[in-house]
Amino acid sequence: MTESQISELKPEQHPKPSFWQLLLQNYKAISVVVLIGLAAWWLYQTISAKQSWVLIFGVVLGFTLSRAAFGFTTAWRNFISMGRGKGLRAQMVMLAISVCLFFPALAGGELFGSPVSGFLRPLGLSVIFGAFIFGVGMQLGNGCASGNLYHVGEGQMRAVPSMIGFMIGALWATADYEWWTSLPQLAPVSTIEILGPLWAIIANLAVFALIAYLTVFIERRRHGQLEQEENSGSGSLLHKLISGPWPYIWGAVVLALMNFATLALIGRPWTVALAYPLWGAKVAQWFEMDLDFDFWIYWLQPGRETALQESLLMDVTTVMNVGIIFGAIMAAVAAKKFTFEWRLPWQHWLAASIGGLMLGYGATIAYGCNIGAYFGGIVSGSLHGWLWLVAAFLGSWVGTGLRPLFKLPKSDKPASA
Repeated sequence: MTESQISELKPEQHPKPSFWQLLLQNYKAISVVVLIGLAAWWLYQTISAKQSWVLIFGVVLGFTLSRAAFGFTTAWRNFISMGRGKGLRAQMVMLAISVCLFFPALAGGELFGSPVSGFLRPLGLSVIFGAFIFGVGMQLGNGCASGNLYHVGEGQMRAVPSMIGFMIGALWATADYEWWTSLPQLAPVSTIEILGPLWAIIANLAVFALIAYLTVFIERRRHGQLEQEENSGSGSLLHKLISGPWPYIWGAVVLALMNFATLALIGRPWTVALAYPLWGAKVAQWFEMDLDFDFWIYWLQPGRETALQESLLMDVTTVMNVGIIFGAIMAAVAAKKFTFEWRLPWQHWLAASIGGLMLGYGATIAYGCNIGAYFGGIVSGSLHGWLWLVAAFLGSWVGTGLRPLFKLPKSDKPASA
């Protein structure tokens, strides 16, 4: 069939591209894959095989976040402003799959013969205040910890001032960390220890189902029907995987499985925000700023004192975060959607900077971000994850209301969508 004959066909009559045609059409993405492979090989040769796998896991996470547009910020904002709960329901699916995988492993204390542990953190004012301002910041900054990483990978330069603010805010919080941890707080509470893994799973699944039901009830009451997934096209499964967009449920499943794989690889759940204080401290050291980290409680905790002296390539969270950016670049290039977006109103840049400061400070004193505290805390069976969720959601409610002050829309779609 000639090109002229193909052009006269209706869209549904076009022949499906072969595997090799898809490869040729996506040579730029393949080039990115090759570069990622070389980076992983270099880490394997110079650092360790584990760091190489950490990078690859990050790439998969970044590709998934980008292809599924799996954002925590947008999902919460759309529910707050429009009553649309598709994104929240996908998060409940992600959490449901995860607790079924995590709780038995954490109860046993090992996975595939290696020790594993979750994030069990105290419940106190630092979690409440930190998560609240994080929620405000994620709406002003137009992205959370993981969202900013994959936005940068897609070429959205608005995430850069947010990430810089995140580093500054996180470093600032490490200076205040001792004061926040000295405030009254309750000891960590593990539902796995209290209820046992089976009943803890049942209890959590019941809460996830209740949240999902409430989103359905509210959405149907406001709009009459549930929002449908966007049509991802009529191409082959391979084409949909490469170019997307993915249904939210795909993103939920992959993120759940990759978090569990991360637990198996490094012995703890996935986290993102943990790298930002370290990045801020490294920048401060590079500029020879007079900051005496040796006397800051935050940097005296196990593992953190050595991190200041070691290369960033030794830091697991840093390598995984870099992998997320690489994965998003690959996804954007494969979908032919990579573009530098930097022509924005000055109010957007200001909002991103302020939001980033709030993200960094809040995540550091609240023991994590939407990934490490919300996702990681809940799948660890820790009640602080639920406390973080409530406080951050309230913060997002406030942040959504503040967005018009910076000429930012309250929602990303029309209310009738």
